[in-house]
Amino acid sequence: MASAMATKRLRKEYVALQRNPVENIRAAPLENNILEWHYVITGTEGTPYEGGFYHGKLKFPPEYPMKPPSVIMCTPNGRFDINRRICLSMSDFHPETWNPLWAVGSILTGLYSFMLENKLTTGGVVTTEDAKRAYATASLEYNCKDKNFRVLFADLVRMQREKEKASAAPKEPVVIVID
Repeated sequence: MASAMATKRLRKEYVALQRNPVENIRAAPLENNILEWHYVITGTEGTPYEGGFYHGKLKFPPEYPMKPPSVIMCTPNGRFDINRRICLSMSDFHPETWNPLWAVGSILTGLYSFMLENKLTTGGVVTTEDAKRAYATASLEYNCKDKNFRVLFADLVRMQREKEKASAAPKEPVVIVID
């Protein structure tokens, strides 16, 4: 159960993210648990993650902001294991470096910056750039299988469904006339 301090702070951070979104990053708490947030990082152009949608979770302790959250990636991505805590200076792996002034936006910006590096860490994996691109291509379809993703990021689910409909639509036959 969240402390009053954690609840107040996380609500404030949610409002701040809605007013001033972080580029390529979206995040929202579960409706019934302010301590569990889900995020989506959109892969940027010119990276092996381009076109990908990377879903993950932040699990905040009841003592937040005095203690750091766990950071977990749910989407296969070629950089981090899925459903495993990631070792970051801003995560519960390093409470000694945690700064209570850090917010959800700065944590996720740090995660994405670290994602673009190839530095191995606990929760990290090594793959090729081609594998990362393949994961990017498959990411949205994969995410749509997750209940929390479907609820919190319904617009992305609609986008995937439209993409599926477009690829399943019958194509006009090509008629070649030879004189």
